[in-house]
Amino acid sequence: MAAPTPRPRRDTMGAAATRAANTFNQRITLRILRYDAETGGKPEYREYTVDADPTDRVLDALNTVKWYQDGTLTYRRSCAHGICGSDAMRINGVNRLACKVLIRDVGNHVTIEPLMGFRVLKDLVVDMEPFFAQYRSVLPFLVSDAAVPPDGRERIQSVDDRERFDDTTKCILCAACTTSCPSFWADENFVGPAAIVNAHRFIFDSRDDAADERLEILNDREGVWRCRTIFNCTEACPREIRITKAIGEVKKAILKGSARAEPIRHVTGAHAHG
Repeated sequence: MAAPTPRPRRDTMGAAATRAANTFNQRITLRILRYDAETGGKPEYREYTVDADPTDRVLDALNTVKWYQDGTLTYRRSCAHGICGSDAMRINGVNRLACKVLIRDVGNHVTIEPLMGFRVLKDLVVDMEPFFAQYRSVLPFLVSDAAVPPDGRERIQSVDDRERFDDTTKCILCAACTTSCPSFWADENFVGPAAIVNAHRFIFDSRDDAADERLEILNDREGVWRCRTIFNCTEACPREIRITKAIGEVKKAILKGSARAEPIRHVTGAHAHG
């Protein structure tokens, strides 16, 4: 019996190399808006070309420019993992975190600009102090008149009570929501979505005793009523917080005169947590 004719082996390594050659090491053009408040002059766009992989982030491309082409390029960054919120900027016209946006999602030509609505200090760095001033104005911390439990344990609450404000605990203060808001662009005194989100986080916390005070602060012409429910803030949030929903809940609490629509049930035991 004749031996079977061997089948030709597939050159899988060659195919993989071909795919890699077609996919990786793209030439990316970054069009970056440059400006220096100290030296004056007019803002201008400058273009830089870098090599990048599709799975590289926009932050990686910016780092390549700063480290190897132009050390004067200025931008904020810190953790590079989408947690600190430092590197929020406009990428192809959309507020995003540079450390979360992949090159494959923005293409070979990327326009990068600073956040809108804030004074530009240099390049992609804006003055965040007005933003944090509005944040501080809503008392973004726990206020409790209750004595510390005699057993020394933390104040506990039910799972349902914790879930009531869980979504708004995700805010990383990147300002992407506030600087995407037309109401904020039109009125810099508007408290802004981020501040309202952080007020919501404590207004609906069953352990907090300053809900009414926060509602009074937000029941103002420059407060929650300035929101026009455009949803820009929700779309811009890198943490996918349902910001417009949270703002609506704060408005309802103001109209009802209280954030405590129903009695808060305090429980102990296995179903409670801090």
